[in-house]
Amino acid sequence: MPGALDGVRVLELGTLISGPFAGRLLGDMGAEVLKVELPTSPDPLRTWGQAELDGHHFFWTVHARNKKAITLDLRTPRGRELFLELVDRSDIIVENFRPGTLEKWGLGYDVLRDRNQGIILVRVSGYGQTGPDAGKAGYASVAEAASGLRHMNGFPGGPPPRLALSLGDSLAGMFAAQGALAALYRRTVTGVGQVVDTALTESCLAIQESTIPDYDVGGVVRGPSGTRLEGIAPSNIYQSANGSWVVIAANQDTVFRRLCAAMGRPELAVDERFADHVARGRNQDELDAIIGAWAAQRQPAEIIDTLSEAGVISGPINTVAEVVTDPQLRARGMIADHFDERIGRNVKGPGVVPVLSESPGSVHHAGSASPGQHNDEVYGGLLGLSSEEIRSLKDEGVL
Repeated sequence: MPGALDGVRVLELGTLISGPFAGRLLGDMGAEVLKVELPTSPDPLRTWGQAELDGHHFFWTVHARNKKAITLDLRTPRGRELFLELVDRSDIIVENFRPGTLEKWGLGYDVLRDRNQGIILVRVSGYGQTGPDAGKAGYASVAEAASGLRHMNGFPGGPPPRLALSLGDSLAGMFAAQGALAALYRRTVTGVGQVVDTALTESCLAIQESTIPDYDVGGVVRGPSGTRLEGIAPSNIYQSANGSWVVIAANQDTVFRRLCAAMGRPELAVDERFADHVARGRNQDELDAIIGAWAAQRQPAEIIDTLSEAGVISGPINTVAEVVTDPQLRARGMIADHFDERIGRNVKGPGVVPVLSESPGSVHHAGSASPGQHNDEVYGGLLGLSSEEIRSLKDEGVL
């Protein structure tokens, strides 16, 4: 079954996480993604990931999936000519270079638009294409910090830790793909493309709920709150009898009443200390202690089963070992097999999100085993170059 973006061609430039993540999302939805790497300098993502087998790492498997790999040196005149020929036949370009890089190579949006007025240029950078910090390089760790997101992580009084993932890069990749889809739709109205300008800092800022209006109106500087959200109760983790932790979230009045009944403490629902959202927030510590004492006498499965049956939101804190066997995730196809040519077998990875009813996305393969694997198919089949021309361009260092 064709994906929703079947017939859309994407040229993916750049390396590592944010740009390739955006390209992956578009490829998941059926777009043909041509991953462009420098002939002498492949994407470092090929060597990222903590597991290793036969010298191979597997971050590449996640973000290179469903893509065709070609090599091309955009810094050479012939490389730019070939790129513009690809632009003639494409819909979207995704790049995550430092602002000004494409312009330095003579490939700014004005040049691209002259070749193809429908082309959509998706640009991902640390701080955006304009403003006083536009020219600065940006990493996810700094973007998370500069945006205020990192300040809210951790425990009060402690250092602000990072999540053990490049969250800022992934958020930017998601917003970049969202912008590409919006621009694709708009092109059906106007017939012309546009620039999608996505910054890592702004992507981290966009998810911060009411922090800005809370500060603007009330001078509130939200800080870290450990395992809970201040004023939202009960919504925390509680230790069970075997020492493992369970999440219990019952901050809505109706759900809190169900929790009280399930714990055999219905009187708590009408206690003035916990009678409504505001009161529970003010007495959060006391309420957490009551729920914690109840949970400490029970095994995690009993807690979750009891609360789920009562209509109270709860769940375990799973490691990846539990995630890959989770029946719900497996039933939804969220633990997907990727056939990785490098090791000759399937490797599990995340499934395609979201799930579309009529044109669902899919994982066809785990990406190229080597840079330029699809050069003959793309330059020969798409651009019509002969085998001799392709060989000569490779010898010249263009491919």
